[in-house]
Amino acid sequence: MSDPMGPLAGIRVIDCGTYIAGPAAAVVMSDFGADVIKIERPPYGDPYRYLSLVPGMPVSPQYYCWTLTGRNKRSVALDLNDAAAREALLKIVATADVFITNYQPPLVAKFGLGYSELAALNDRLIYAYLTGYGEAGDESEKPGYDITAYWARSGLMNTMHNADAQPAQSPAGFGDHPTSMALFAGVMLALYRRQITGKGSNVTTSLMANGAWSNACGLQAAMVGAEFLPKRTRETSVNPLVNHYVTRDKKRFLTCCLDPKKDWPNLCHALGNPDLIHDPRFATPELRRENGAGLVAIIDAAVAQKDMASWTGIFRRNDVIWGPVATTQEAASDPQMEANGVYAEIEPGLRTVANPLTIAGVEKVKPRMAPGVGQHTVEVLRSLGYTDDAIGDLVLRGVALDGSAVQQSAH
Repeated sequence: MSDPMGPLAGIRVIDCGTYIAGPAAAVVMSDFGADVIKIERPPYGDPYRYLSLVPGMPVSPQYYCWTLTGRNKRSVALDLNDAAAREALLKIVATADVFITNYQPPLVAKFGLGYSELAALNDRLIYAYLTGYGEAGDESEKPGYDITAYWARSGLMNTMHNADAQPAQSPAGFGDHPTSMALFAGVMLALYRRQITGKGSNVTTSLMANGAWSNACGLQAAMVGAEFLPKRTRETSVNPLVNHYVTRDKKRFLTCCLDPKKDWPNLCHALGNPDLIHDPRFATPELRRENGAGLVAIIDAAVAQKDMASWTGIFRRNDVIWGPVATTQEAASDPQMEANGVYAEIEPGLRTVANPLTIAGVEKVKPRMAPGVGQHTVEVLRSLGYTDDAIGDLVLRGVALDGSAVQQSAH
């Protein structure tokens, strides 16, 4: 029997962050049943709500970024510059299990939201702090997005391009979402430790550190003084068996053949050219490396003779390790992803990306529409004992927002 409530039912999480990496960790917890309260500044809320409007992003009337990372949460809109609004947040903290923030150190200090201050209110609290560049060093207070701290700073951006191309920018959230899983893991470790000790913990990670972890093979090579080879183009690859090729119908796929004894014959049979197996130009990995450009040209010519659908069957029959180079639109309707629950339905006609974890016997919470700004302010403050008059005073002064009349919407 699966648990429809989720293994984190009864855990209260405060998402007091902005944009993606910290709030996305809260989404993962919400998918497993946690009650997540999103703290936003009135009147417009987390600027991440509007990321889809940034020039260069896919164009849509829906605020699709917010649909993804705002789902399942309750929104409480408080202006933390106001002492009474800060007091309201601290009352929520006293009831919470986890507090997540990525505010820069000056803001954390200004609002009194450091670990020591919050732990004094609630010694069982798990305090999860995300930074761009870590908590030490000259750049500890520097603002960082995943494109700067994860992608560019880690060496990934400089690595991920061919000799005939300039480095490319990473897509939105490319480093944020992997980093959110690291923060989630830290929170879960701290919750486990709390089970043993009864005490909360201070959990931290950074976009920069997670970028380094993603580029760890390259960084380890640099640390041992390895020789880095000059960049090449696809056509002059020294490893044609790990390369991408274009089919007759202009689709692209990537081969990843790492076992030369098994994969090289399989690929030659799939290409319809078994004579290549013992061709003196390509008979060993060393020869294929020396004559890579010639082999790429031969594979290019063979691949261009058939459509992607034909290669799909041919590679399956010949046990070739490969994958389609999908467009994002194609990936959004990939039947293999569908079959494995990668996507979840919020409501008819609207799906979202599920978190990548699956636990046998555990059913993830059906995702709910992301909230409007301050949609749950009144509901949450009432649960803390605030009277309607006290709430009304906060709203009248503009330091809290009653968005309860705003319907849940992707817009």
